Amino acid sequence: MESPFEMFGCDVFGEKEMEERLPRPVYLKWKETIANEGTLDRQTADAIAHAMKRWALERGVTHFTHWFQPLRGSTAEKHFAFIEPDDEGIPFTHLSGKMLIKGEQDASSFPTGGLRATFEARGYTYWDVTSPVFIKNGILCIPSIFVSYNGDALDTKAPLLRSIKVLDEAATNMMHLLGEKDVRHCTPVCGLEQEYFLVDRELYEQREDLQLCGRTLIGAASPKGQELSDHYSGPIPTRVREFMQDLNQHLWQLGIYANTEHNEVAPGQFELAIIYSPVNIHVDQNMVTMDLMEKLAEKHGLAVLFDEKPFARVNGSGKHDNYSIQTDTGLNVFSAGDKPAENIRFLVFISAFIKGCDEYAKVLRASANCVSNDHRLGATEAPPAIISVYLGTYIEGILMELIKDSKPKPISNVLPPNFSKISGLSYIPRDNTDRNRTSPVAFTGNKFEFRMVGSSMSAAMPNTALNTILAKELEEMGKELEGIKYLQDVRAKALELCQKIIREHQRILYSGDGYSEAWVKEAAKRGLPNITNYVDCLAVFDEKQTIDLFSDLNIFTKSELQSRKEVFAEEYKNKKVIEVKTLLEMMRQNLLPAMTREMAQSAGTVKDLGSAAPAALKEHIRQVSALYDSLTKKCADLDKACSKALAQKDIIAIDKMIYKDVCPLMETVRADADAYETICDRKNYPFPTYKDLFINL
Repeated sequence: MESPFEMFGCDVFGEKEMEERLPRPVYLKWKETIANEGTLDRQTADAIAHAMKRWALERGVTHFTHWFQPLRGSTAEKHFAFIEPDDEGIPFTHLSGKMLIKGEQDASSFPTGGLRATFEARGYTYWDVTSPVFIKNGILCIPSIFVSYNGDALDTKAPLLRSIKVLDEAATNMMHLLGEKDVRHCTPVCGLEQEYFLVDRELYEQREDLQLCGRTLIGAASPKGQELSDHYSGPIPTRVREFMQDLNQHLWQLGIYANTEHNEVAPGQFELAIIYSPVNIHVDQNMVTMDLMEKLAEKHGLAVLFDEKPFARVNGSGKHDNYSIQTDTGLNVFSAGDKPAENIRFLVFISAFIKGCDEYAKVLRASANCVSNDHRLGATEAPPAIISVYLGTYIEGILMELIKDSKPKPISNVLPPNFSKISGLSYIPRDNTDRNRTSPVAFTGNKFEFRMVGSSMSAAMPNTALNTILAKELEEMGKELEGIKYLQDVRAKALELCQKIIREHQRILYSGDGYSEAWVKEAAKRGLPNITNYVDCLAVFDEKQTIDLFSDLNIFTKSELQSRKEVFAEEYKNKKVIEVKTLLEMMRQNLLPAMTREMAQSAGTVKDLGSAAPAALKEHIRQVSALYDSLTKKCADLDKACSKALAQKDIIAIDKMIYKDVCPLMETVRADADAYETICDRKNYPFPTYKDLFINL
């Protein structure tokens, strides 16, 4: 029996398989294509398709699909059989180069934000040759982009690929200007830390809110939550461990380097981290991973929750995006080296990144916008909605000394001697930075960690924003350096530019507690934007700065950018209306009847006991009765407010009214429901409680 490591990548038609199965000229043509140095002709595509089909058939695969990522936060696929009839009606297997490269979908049936009318059905999927083809659930999946008949991007991948190309060009040009002429390509890479919750599936199926909304709409605090901090990195429950082992096996077969897994802070919360890879491939791998997690969790009697805040009063979940740039010569542009103050490449790239985060803070904030992130951002487990950059004492100190034109103060790279005595090791290197878990953008040694991204969302948009912002700043710096004859003069000018950037944009640097109220006030003094909610983020897509940024670099056309705003606005309305309907149904069909039964049972007991009935029992009936009346009225108010919001003609007006009027009323309904849970007869409560959900793993 093969070990998991021997089976690694066996379900991927990657470079190894292509080199072995393709004629050498075809293989080299494909290599040129993925390096953006050539295009696939029909003959080459036919050869690749034939080899791919044979490889898939050997593994028992009978169907293929163009696997793509429409504007709905998940993936999509439409299956086609390899088997077709020939002219005489005899079946044969077929996959042509044309079928491999191009497919067709009903574009009007996916969210488009107005890019396609209902009667305009045609849309196309095109093979993304830079992302490996793979087998999932017995289907050959061809990673693809999704565009309209007119060429508009209808997915998250097409803009991401555009941003990768633009950044490659800007970063490579900068490397050449700085004297590193051997660099041919600069590739953005990332590593995503995926947080999630697991709950017992039987209990999950008894909670309508979890099934329809992905989060609990009611629920009193468990007697024990995360107060003791005993769950974080604690022993992994046996059921969860079996699920993780199964998941790892599937991921490794797909060539995905699932590396780190552990218990997170909240009970029932976990994290999976995958080793760095090019951004485009990594985003694909993350989407595949989430899909596998949902399917395998069900197999193990579990349900996985990706919502950013499935439970109140305990930590929510994010998808931390560890981002950097790698050259084809093996350099990490954010690697400071032994002498950061003298590393002009490092200074240029980190300065460009800082400037981009400051100038386009709103864009970065909007890129991490998803509905449930409103419940998470700014809480005690997630960064605030204010964009700031944490560099660590050492790197920030170097930059501050740089703008003072003085020599940076040396810092020891070895931990104190008393630590060595405890550990028994003679030399323990110190990292260049500490870690600041309250910062939305933190430098962590040789990369930036964008911690604002929500756990349920695709990482395509955040990485598109990061790529575009950095490309814009590098392009502008490059123009300042063009035409300078001597390398030493180029480097001197580059250093001047870095000093100017740090002086003008140091307001974005913050090393303190991002959770504190003091920081909110300080950020306001510095003029940093603080967009606290999903609805206000939508306005960013209308701002001239946003439109110019993306349209000037050909990442989004103005209409494509507007379409995203419309899709996001519609998503907010739809998700919140589903939550309101679900909450009202749970109250009217489950909780209020349960309260009625309890009052009737208690009243019967009082009657049976007569004068011996305790006053506390009568008081209990009064409390339940008062909650019943209050809850009934609040449900009616919520229903009315939701209808009023939906009567608005403009989608943004609807969203604003939902955020301002409807969401607060949902919380008042929850308050009464949770109050009843704390005093009810447990036999009468119709839903699994937080305690049930937390301890049944």
